[in-house]
Amino acid sequence: MPLGEDGNGWKKKTSDIKENYDFKEVLGTGAFSEVVLAEERKTQRLVAVKCIPKKALQGKENSIENEIAVLHRIKHENIVSLEDIFESQSHLYLVMQLVSGGELFDRIVEKGFYTERDASKLIRQILDAVKYLHDMGIVHRDLKPENLLYSTMDEDSNIMISDFGLSKIEDSESVMSTACGTPGYVAPEVLAQKPYSKAVDCWSIGVISYILLCGYPPFYDENDAKLFEQILRADYEFDSPYWDDISESAKDFIRHLMEKDPSKRYTCEQALQHPWISGDTALDKNIHESVSAQIKKNFAKSKWKQAFNATAVVRHMRRLQLGTSVEAPSPITPTSPSNSHLLLPTSHPEEGEDEGEEEDGKEPQGEDSRRGSADRDSLRSCGYCCRPASRI
Repeated sequence: MPLGEDGNGWKKKTSDIKENYDFKEVLGTGAFSEVVLAEERKTQRLVAVKCIPKKALQGKENSIENEIAVLHRIKHENIVSLEDIFESQSHLYLVMQLVSGGELFDRIVEKGFYTERDASKLIRQILDAVKYLHDMGIVHRDLKPENLLYSTMDEDSNIMISDFGLSKIEDSESVMSTACGTPGYVAPEVLAQKPYSKAVDCWSIGVISYILLCGYPPFYDENDAKLFEQILRADYEFDSPYWDDISESAKDFIRHLMEKDPSKRYTCEQALQHPWISGDTALDKNIHESVSAQIKKNFAKSKWKQAFNATAVVRHMRRLQLGTSVEAPSPITPTSPSNSHLLLPTSHPEEGEDEGEEEDGKEPQGEDSRRGSADRDSLRSCGYCCRPASRI
């Protein structure tokens, strides 16, 4: 159905969106959209406006209408909300809640103290939000660290789930089978091209939990086929010494989420009742040094444009706070796993990156080597590059 002909009352007609919003700066670009930091003229409130030219939507109307349909139904404290929708003759504008606290991995790296209990609190928020989605019949299908952003720069800020471009609203008649998501986080049944359900999100939460406790992804192989075989077999380990100080309860929690058989995999409700989440089994031992070192080694951004640049928002908010127009960029903005295999190939090294940075020696070979390279399959999506690095 063509945009503007569906009779949805929640779309507001406008001849010029800038009558309502003062556009500040571009935060990033996606496949067929641009996200702009804007100030609502009436309230001086900052928002993120997703600007979508209609001519870019020819043949893709269903895709964007799906995203809008999903977002418009969602109201949860840990999910980025769609606040308004405007439509002009040439564009569709999605006015989104602005999340200004930066990205998950940035916050962990910047901390001086980080424990299992901190990770448990993060995962609890994600489980709460995803359970809410599942109760509404919505499957996110692309949960990963770069879709997890902090609401504000406050120490106790909520973590927020963003990016519903791949979400699907389940109904009793449909069974999902489209191969989508990011391979580093995708469930075995998706790679096997089998019908799948809400359980795919629970697998992804297990992978995120794994990374939050060690700083590197559970699956890696330089060869794509072997990487997929690892995921299909759910072949992962809790490697020593990186997991030596992690509780058995945390490992048990991850095993129940990263369960190969989706019928045996924990649901969000079951995961929320696990003692590592609801009890007191998450340890208070400081694991910051080890985890942050691995995050720096295994996750890196490229200079390609992103769909949403959370770091640019943080810089803008700090400028407002400090009353200055100059703010140095964050020294590290790690968001995408080096094994995600959805990454745009790039031959350019990171800015300021020393090509001899891997002081730990050559990349280990075999199953112990869990790093990655760029993939060229049909699942390609985001503007990140990988930087293989040894954790040994």
